[in-house]
Amino acid sequence: MTGGAGVSAVTAPTSDWYVNPAAREYLVEPVPLAALRFHRRFAGYEPTPLRECPQLAESLRVGRVFVKEEAGRFGLPSFKMVGALWGVYRALVARSGQPERDWAFDELALRFGSGDRLTLVCATDGNHGRAVAHTASLLNLAAHVFVPEEIGQTAKDAIMGEGARLTQLAAPYDEVVAAAFEKASSTPNSLMIQDTGWDGYEQIPGWIVEGYSTIFREIDGQLAAEGIAGPDLVVTPCGVGSLIQAATAHYRAEDYLGGGIRPSLVSVEEIGSACLLRSLHAGHPVSVQTGATRMAGLNCGTVSSIAWPVLHGGVDVAVAVTEKQDYDAVRELEELGIDSGPCGAASLAGLGVVLGDSETRQAMGVTDESVVVLISSESRKANPLD
Repeated sequence: MTGGAGVSAVTAPTSDWYVNPAAREYLVEPVPLAALRFHRRFAGYEPTPLRECPQLAESLRVGRVFVKEEAGRFGLPSFKMVGALWGVYRALVARSGQPERDWAFDELALRFGSGDRLTLVCATDGNHGRAVAHTASLLNLAAHVFVPEEIGQTAKDAIMGEGARLTQLAAPYDEVVAAAFEKASSTPNSLMIQDTGWDGYEQIPGWIVEGYSTIFREIDGQLAAEGIAGPDLVVTPCGVGSLIQAATAHYRAEDYLGGGIRPSLVSVEEIGSACLLRSLHAGHPVSVQTGATRMAGLNCGTVSSIAWPVLHGGVDVAVAVTEKQDYDAVRELEELGIDSGPCGAASLAGLGVVLGDSETRQAMGVTDESVVVLISSESRKANPLD
């Protein structure tokens, strides 16, 4: 499990970063298109905006900057629904006894949402739990969501507003995940839907990551509409690593075109919970002791087991940012008309740190003509700053 065998624990030090000069040579198998097709058929689907910010391009000394504003996905204020919908759908199809059948979403609701209803169980720092609870409500399923007590009341209220049962634990995120898994494993007619993997629990997290691929396929189309073959640099917030795993799987896929350009990929973590950064430095997965932060969705102590090999091979730069750096980034994006919460704004905060170092900038091949995409993973509504 998280923090189990093969994972050592360390205390996160002050800010630094990690550079992998060989990352753009790392290749993975292509991600199936099935998730994107599923999302496009789903009621309420539309691509989230890719907003250009010339002011950021000027201040960062690059050609163009775009922000993928994940402030509204299927009515929720974060990117998580694309993963939850596809992950739950695939999990229910697998559980149906007829996995080869082309199940409609409504058919699964009838199959699992009547009689002794199935309960979806998960742990969350906020957005994933709400997405799972919302997906459960669409299917007439029950939901039981475990959270660390320290997450904001706004996030707790939003989860309960979806009709979910909420259990709060005075424990760090990794321990909350373990408690949720124990509950799901010991309760009849329950199913764990978690966006992080560990030894023995990797299939459903893998489907959730496939769901996130929709975000990056949308970016391809949106950049193409601007006459841009592909980005030169993509910056993604990192908690357990699932979202940046999706980014890495997309841009390092063997069939990725992008005008012949494979972009540099930057991971940004909160400085007190930089489990990927510490793991990259160590060369193997390590766990970190987490504390309180307004970047709640990044407050994770262990990298997902399915994300680790992909990120170890394919991420160019990992960096950690402070609360102050993140706060300033939220305010800067707000002034530009971008709705970005603390986790989403971490991308801008991390990019500012990385591009401020001339050697790292050069290692990533960043020039005054580079096209940069920042992933803003949540709205301020998901995680209020103040």
